[in-house]
Amino acid sequence: MPAARELLLDAAFTALTTRPWHGVRMVDVAAAAGVSRQTLYNEFGSKDGLARALVRREAETFLAGVEHSLAAAPDTADAGDRCAAAALWTLRTARANPFVRAALTGCRGDRLPPAAAPSVPAPRAGREARPPRGALAPGALVERIRDSVAGVVDADAPGLPPDVVSRSCEAAVRLTLSYVIAPAASDEEAATEVAGLVRALLAEG
Repeated sequence: MPAARELLLDAAFTALTTRPWHGVRMVDVAAAAGVSRQTLYNEFGSKDGLARALVRREAETFLAGVEHSLAAAPDTADAGDRCAAAALWTLRTARANPFVRAALTGCRGDRLPPAAAPSVPAPRAGREARPPRGALAPGALVERIRDSVAGVVDADAPGLPPDVVSRSCEAAVRLTLSYVIAPAASDEEAATEVAGLVRALLAEG
């Protein structure tokens, strides 16, 4: 049986399918999870804490899916194929999961909690700006996806310069995100474009 924390996160996610975040009540989330309201507060501290944990879980689940899509590509797959596989996973997940779309684009809509699209405050003197604790800003997600893809591509073609691999993979991720915002006629068509871009960039070196 899932732990109380996961049950609560599942209940909060389900609640958001029928009402906006401001209409989600902690007592209802606790009841749906089959635990006490005190247990909910013990786990997350506040409604904002619940929101941050939910956003973080959905983002981490998405990133694990990126890793799986890369690993699941056939042994004969080249760098373009692997980037296309990651692109397909990203596009399909972003369409199905509003949290992932919000985390990737920074646009949360009215139904999601504010933590779903963390705003990065202006940096203080001598300090780097950081998103709210528990949230992943779109730039951080781009870096995580790029590094995952680049690691696999580099392993497949160890003779390529690392900076060329990194730039090519980042371009692939950013092209994919453009299709999240403005979808192509089909996800497969978008993935084909991503694959072609990666092959061209790597060929240019």
